[in-house]
Amino acid sequence: FPWWNGNVVPDTLNAPGNNFVTNQYYIDFCARNGLEYHSVVEYGLHQWYRDDGVNFQPGPHADVTTPVPGLDMKEICDYAKQHGVDIRVWVHWAALYPKLDTAFALFEQWGLKGMMVDFMDRDDQEMVNIQTEIVQKAAAHHLHIQFHGAYKPTGLSRTWPNEFTREGTLNYEVNKWDKRITPDHDLNIVFTRVLAGPTDYHLGGFRAVPDSVFKVQYTRPLMLGTRCHMLAMYVVLENPLGMVCDYPAAYEGQPGFDFIKEVPTTWDETKVIDARVGEYIVIARKKGNEWYGGAITNHSTRVLNIPLNFLENGKYVAEIYSDAEDVNVEPNHLKKESRSVSNQDILSVHLAAGGGMVVRIMKQK
Repeated sequence: FPWWNGNVVPDTLNAPGNNFVTNQYYIDFCARNGLEYHSVVEYGLHQWYRDDGVNFQPGPHADVTTPVPGLDMKEICDYAKQHGVDIRVWVHWAALYPKLDTAFALFEQWGLKGMMVDFMDRDDQEMVNIQTEIVQKAAAHHLHIQFHGAYKPTGLSRTWPNEFTREGTLNYEVNKWDKRITPDHDLNIVFTRVLAGPTDYHLGGFRAVPDSVFKVQYTRPLMLGTRCHMLAMYVVLENPLGMVCDYPAAYEGQPGFDFIKEVPTTWDETKVIDARVGEYIVIARKKGNEWYGGAITNHSTRVLNIPLNFLENGKYVAEIYSDAEDVNVEPNHLKKESRSVSNQDILSVHLAAGGGMVVRIMKQK
């Protein structure tokens, strides 16, 4: 989701913009790393479709069926499909809704697979009905919906499973313009908002810094908390549409990116291993024959002893990512180790202030 990082591309790209080559750069990154979707959003604070409004708000001639000059959406979809990647878009609901039927038919014809629908910002009866209509008609055109700038989940996805996720949270996008999203806030979200269902949280920022040097950056935003805290959020939060919001060079070759590439986004089983409101949480989730564990803490350091008695009998290999010793000055550092474990073992892990831990547990063959 390149809007978050500021659509960062290499200086050698000729030439960046609301065009094919910029999207090609991100599609190629997705293809190299097994990422399912690339999102076409905007460039230079102008959305991908024609619009004479400002600040992403639709003007009187907004038209989601007409890309900006120089942008061929079918060309992008065709190229992505050839490389095993699907394309989704961002749209403002008020630009989409007047042309809902026409737009969805055209989106399906182009080859789009879904979209983020944004800026609804209300939960009155009219808006509830509008969202229901959007997700219902999207299903008829095989399109998934991610509601952003929307109220919390209400169970609509049980009727219309093409509703993948919703925002309804103060999340990491805010790092682009404010300093409000702390590890303590992440824990508050886990114990409150996430009880209602999946949340779109703009995960994947890979530039953590100590609190003392954090500054607001609209492009290449900075993060509070450690790299392992960020990795653990992929397990601790429920979100069928996981995101990587940073730019390709921020990920490739970086410690922990291998975990993001492997972690599932839907689960067969979930267990809360240990938790204390406002302090820490440990969650284990199962997909197929593998378990993934995630733990995050608040501003306090702590040692957690995690029993593995949720495992079936047998021997397993645990790949553990934990905070490095120097994360108080370099929070992007982590330790990765593998060890043999069974359901008789207890993992003892040290979480730094604002830290975290993730583990992938695989049955030994």
